[in-house]
Amino acid sequence: MKLLKWMSCVLLAVASVACIQNEPLNAECDIVKASLPEDILNREPIIENDKVIFIVKNHISVSELSPEFELTPGATIEPSSGTVRNFTTPKKYIVTSEDGKWQKTYTVEVEVNNTINLNYDFEHVKQRVTGNYTYDIFYEVGPAGNEVMTWASGNPGYALTGSPDLKDNPSAFPTYQIDNGHSGKCLALTTRSTGDFGEMVKKPMAAGSLFIGKFDILNAMQDALKATKFGTPFVNIPRSLKGYYKYAPGETFFETDGKGNLVQVPGKVDKFNIYAVFFEAVKGMEMLDGYNVLSADNANIVAVAEINDADRVAAGEWTSFNIPFVYREGKEIDPQKLIDGKYSITIVFSSSIDGDYFSGAPGSTLLIDEVSLVCLNQDEL
Repeated sequence: MKLLKWMSCVLLAVASVACIQNEPLNAECDIVKASLPEDILNREPIIENDKVIFIVKNHISVSELSPEFELTPGATIEPSSGTVRNFTTPKKYIVTSEDGKWQKTYTVEVEVNNTINLNYDFEHVKQRVTGNYTYDIFYEVGPAGNEVMTWASGNPGYALTGSPDLKDNPSAFPTYQIDNGHSGKCLALTTRSTGDFGEMVKKPMAAGSLFIGKFDILNAMQDALKATKFGTPFVNIPRSLKGYYKYAPGETFFETDGKGNLVQVPGKVDKFNIYAVFFEAVKGMEMLDGYNVLSADNANIVAVAEINDADRVAAGEWTSFNIPFVYREGKEIDPQKLIDGKYSITIVFSSSIDGDYFSGAPGSTLLIDEVSLVCLNQDEL
């Protein structure tokens, strides 16, 4: 009997080893966490699909920093985690999967509190290109001609529809660049049907949108409102948001019936939205999301600039807007928090005001150009 038990244990151990040996190696190659010492960072690091952004305090030198990274199980990174590098310019890191078959290149940037531009002409785009689709990514450049800010949009989520029209055709996406702006090129936002894929996942429509923040593609299917993250550090005092727009609402307005089906609403006309939110970023709410970005009960919001409802109408010619920031009751700016970079701002454009709830008129198109944030000087506070 003892011999039989001993043989059984041996066989079980051999079987366990065989299972371990046959388990496939991990094919993922992602950065899941990034870190620098807490006394250096101003905010939590921002991790996107192929980019990591560290935002550090004003007095920090970025010439000798050694960021550390947590990767998907078994993956490796080159240069290695903890390597000292000069981040006065963005640096590349290559992550290789455990099975060695896949690689992803990340751009790692270090920003000092606030490098955001105050003027946006939408002349600069780069393109996300794969074998299945191509879409525009808007970005801003600094005085030296370097990229200082990348706008976010819902284009990565729309790419999941898999439409053959998306290949080599950025203008088939909801957010894209066109010629004939108020000056040069401009931003174009169009509300579009998401087709069979949208019907399947109960998200039948996508408004064109552009905003300061990031779009979390990993959570887009589960919760689209949570997937939109708004805000970037801001050390100026916003006074107004101004620029130019054109708008043509789509012919037929639809709402979702709660089950993801579109229901026509006769006589209803689509509306666009333009707004900016200035808020205090606190631990646990460094960025806002689709649920709280305009919430009346969000205690972190300091001031909001939102276009009047009466102005959300068709405009066939370029029309100027100049929207003042209205402070929430009891809110004021703390000068020291402003200096320390504890405030953030976002700007949002959408071709359908209810697009985040998958309602609107397919074909509604909003054009935007020559936008500026008008700010006060700190000594005017």
